[in-house]
Amino acid sequence: MILISALKAAGGLALLLFGGEVLLRGAVGLAAQLGLSKLLIGFTVVAAATSMPEMVVVVAAGLEGFPDVGVGNVVGSNIANVLLILGAGAVLWPIATRPSEVLRDGVAVVLASILFVVFALAGVIHWVHGIVMLALLVGYLAYSYQRERRLKKKREQDAKNGNGDGEAEEDEEGLPTRWWVALGLVVIGVVLLVVGSELLIDGAVDIALAIGVSEAVIGLTLVAVGTSLPELATAIVAGLRQHSEVALGNVLGSNLFNILSVLAVMGLVVPFSVSEEILRLDIWVMLGVSLLLLPVMLTGWRIGRWEGGFFLLLYALYIGMQFHRMPIA
Repeated sequence: MILISALKAAGGLALLLFGGEVLLRGAVGLAAQLGLSKLLIGFTVVAAATSMPEMVVVVAAGLEGFPDVGVGNVVGSNIANVLLILGAGAVLWPIATRPSEVLRDGVAVVLASILFVVFALAGVIHWVHGIVMLALLVGYLAYSYQRERRLKKKREQDAKNGNGDGEAEEDEEGLPTRWWVALGLVVIGVVLLVVGSELLIDGAVDIALAIGVSEAVIGLTLVAVGTSLPELATAIVAGLRQHSEVALGNVLGSNLFNILSVLAVMGLVVPFSVSEEILRLDIWVMLGVSLLLLPVMLTGWRIGRWEGGFFLLLYALYIGMQFHRMPIA
């Protein structure tokens, strides 16, 4: 049994790393071919793709009568995305970009988190809430795309007038030269990430259930980290390849998708409420982690290695708190 679990974990890890490499090449290539920023591609295409594991887990949990696992997965994933994934990515390569490019997206994540807190405190989340959240997501994505088109035209005009910012061109060796090839790499990378994360998470959940961990704690920790493995693998590969914008856009976009699409779909499928266990602490940690990013955005966006290490320390403390809350058998 242990040997099988170890083989699953090893195979899952290999698929995650390889899938992250394939997805990153596809995402960066797609941005280059479409003339869009890597931040926007990370915020939309990559974020939506890497949020699919959360969608599958949450909807399945709701249909099977375990909403705490689903809600805990989203809350825990959003916490892990900032503290674990951005932290790990920053340790490998400092994350820096223009504050103006991420402030709106960061504020959107904060507002979505506040909206979810309000819905959770109000009681049962059902189809009306789901429609509202999905409508907000579609509207914001449309706005982001239009904003990006305006910025692209401005960059092109500045280049014609010789008013560019003088940034060095990035090395695009090995990137796909056709948009459909890049998109195909994104799809293949996502499939590899999903399969790899599934292999890793199966063994972890079985072990947790065997030692008596509660459903909410499993959702907040093991399942949350497991379904965040695609984002983590993408962030690690992006850090190693020095494409921090993809990792940053992926985290912000994934957190927005988790709330406004994953939880929205769960509300459309089956009404649910947030458990007292999550309402007491975890939902506020999720909101606090989202707010934690705002001062960095306002003062100049950069998460260096020291800040990344601090984020990882905070996440380790949070995980420690989760297992400290476990009932003693």
